[in-house]
Amino acid sequence: MKKILCLGTTLMLSMLALVGCSSSSESNNDDLKVTMITSVGGINDQSFNQSSWEGLQEIEKDFGIKVNYIESKQEAEYATNIETAVDGGADLILGTGFPMQQAILDAAKNYPDQKFAIVDVDYGQDTPENVVCITFTEEQAGYIVGLVAGKETKTNKVGFVGGMDNEVIKKFEVGYKAGVAEANPDADVQVQYVNSFVDAAKGKSIAQQMYSNGADIIFSAAGDSGVGVIEMAKEKDLYAIGVDRDQSSLAPENVLTSAMKKVNEGVYNTVKSLIDGNFEGGSTLRFGLEDNSVGLAPTTNNISQETLDYVNEKIEQIINNEITVPSK
Repeated sequence: MKKILCLGTTLMLSMLALVGCSSSSESNNDDLKVTMITSVGGINDQSFNQSSWEGLQEIEKDFGIKVNYIESKQEAEYATNIETAVDGGADLILGTGFPMQQAILDAAKNYPDQKFAIVDVDYGQDTPENVVCITFTEEQAGYIVGLVAGKETKTNKVGFVGGMDNEVIKKFEVGYKAGVAEANPDADVQVQYVNSFVDAAKGKSIAQQMYSNGADIIFSAAGDSGVGVIEMAKEKDLYAIGVDRDQSSLAPENVLTSAMKKVNEGVYNTVKSLIDGNFEGGSTLRFGLEDNSVGLAPTTNNISQETLDYVNEKIEQIINNEITVPSK
């Protein structure tokens, strides 16, 4: 059986204790309500919106709180949807994704008594006292799938397809390129952005061009646009690397691996802090390899044991601070 330091399916609730020891849960969890506002891409984006919702569903099952979501069809709807959540009496409003950073920041200032959380955003010193930021070391996730791509490519040509050219996706790209270079200095990385998280057709078109230019592996960090990359990998009988969730089910023979980012755990732990009375606004939570919150997907059937052993070694070196993965 192949062995890999990958992400399991069990939520590791003991990790990253949010503030000291947890107090006893509030007696009336049924009265707590969490409303999630999706980024454009929606609840079934096979990426961070879907993973965030899965985290809310899990904590609803475990603690009996009320959860719901409001889908955003376009960025212009973010502010209105947040207003709807405030009017609906949400105890916590969760925004998903970098594109929502300004809308959540504005709302937090307009409603100082309302609690907010946001995925994939770090406001740094400007974090309002009523906001918790949930962030991840995307560069580490990108790096380890870059190691895989560098070792597994047969053409010495690989690709990266990004959604929007923002800070979060750039960290995936920078880490990926560093991982490819570490594993295979002779490999060339083609890079292109879709400029959308919801344009699967354009993602597919970009992938077709990269495969035609000799790439045999493409890593897509592009939300629903990345589904198009996987579709083209299947048509060409080449490889794609998924993101955020284990996307092997979309094309079992053609998804090499996925750069997992357990957004569901970050969301779960943040809401649990609210339940326990430990919600600490003004703070930023950071999840990475050291707590198994990013990593390779559990499905490793398409990767050689030699590559898996190599990646395991590099993961240990990152965790032990022997390798520092660049993020810029």
